[in-house]
Amino acid sequence: MAASGFEGFEKRIELQFFGDDPLFTGSMGLRNLEFECLEEILHAVQCTVVSAVANRHFDAYVLSESSLFVYPTKIIIKTCGTTQLLKSVRPLVHLASDRLGLTVRMCRYTRGSFIFPKAQPSPHTSFEEEVIFLEENLPSRLCFRKACVMPSNVSSHSWHVFTACDGDDDDNDDSSHRHQLGEGRNDALYTIEVCMTELDRASARKFFRRGAGDDKKYSGDSAGREMTGLTGIGDINPRALICDFGFDPCGYSMNGIDGDRYSTIHVTPEEGFSYASYECVGSIYDNPHEISRVLKKVAQVFRPGTVSVATTCTSHDVWRRVAKALELVGLKCRSCSADEFPTTGTVVFQTFTTTRRK
Repeated sequence: MAASGFEGFEKRIELQFFGDDPLFTGSMGLRNLEFECLEEILHAVQCTVVSAVANRHFDAYVLSESSLFVYPTKIIIKTCGTTQLLKSVRPLVHLASDRLGLTVRMCRYTRGSFIFPKAQPSPHTSFEEEVIFLEENLPSRLCFRKACVMPSNVSSHSWHVFTACDGDDDDNDDSSHRHQLGEGRNDALYTIEVCMTELDRASARKFFRRGAGDDKKYSGDSAGREMTGLTGIGDINPRALICDFGFDPCGYSMNGIDGDRYSTIHVTPEEGFSYASYECVGSIYDNPHEISRVLKKVAQVFRPGTVSVATTCTSHDVWRRVAKALELVGLKCRSCSADEFPTTGTVVFQTFTTTRRK
């Protein structure tokens, strides 16, 4: 817990691996890690699993502070509050190598600007410290590295990105080396990370738990289901299987699984530092109107005063759809910046505020 309130802005780490066995692409890969191993890693990060769901493509865990997704060759951890997310990197790399014969091939770390930066523990006291920690804890074979802070015209929102990769993608076409299970074609995928602040008060109140403090009669799972239905979150992607949780006395987390794709929402509704995030994966071959529909629905659920969106993709069309969708619900684009990162592609960072602001 931060000194002045709970830190909603998450830290996100993504690690991708490959295996030398030509039959590896038919295995479960990282999904074979024992749950106890995952628990030990999360203990170091300072969070726990509160709920979980899975399908044939990946496992999705709702955490006490955000989410964990485990694919055969990819793992994503996203945590809020004062968690020490980067302490997961070294044990994950070692476990994958020692127990599963997997080699890390890419790391991507992203986050927004903390509301309470002075409350963050090491190694998250600054972006500089985070980069140094990653540099020291990643294998030297990930030699193509880049760190960048993407600014905006909204002082409270900037985007921090660190990537590291082995550089083999352009030179090695061996499918057993490059194949990413559960992801389809990597160059066709995009990730959208949305950060929202100054939530509408009436919308935020829906994420305060009814019967707070009486866990015996009203569980976190029950509260989560009620919040999902009450707020319209279930309509964002009606095809998704939702795993949700309502915290006591307030707060909400949700993971959605739809085939080989995930989506996730996290809400800190307290007045004065209200925050919500939405993240999803899509493909440039999807119906171009679908991401617009999804983002409009997200904005309508939370009615934020300020929004930032980081789009990671090889295509320039996606971020244009983002801007058009949000402008249709009364949000005006105030800034847009872009940068290239090895293997990852282009990251486009846009900020929006309500049109009533000048």
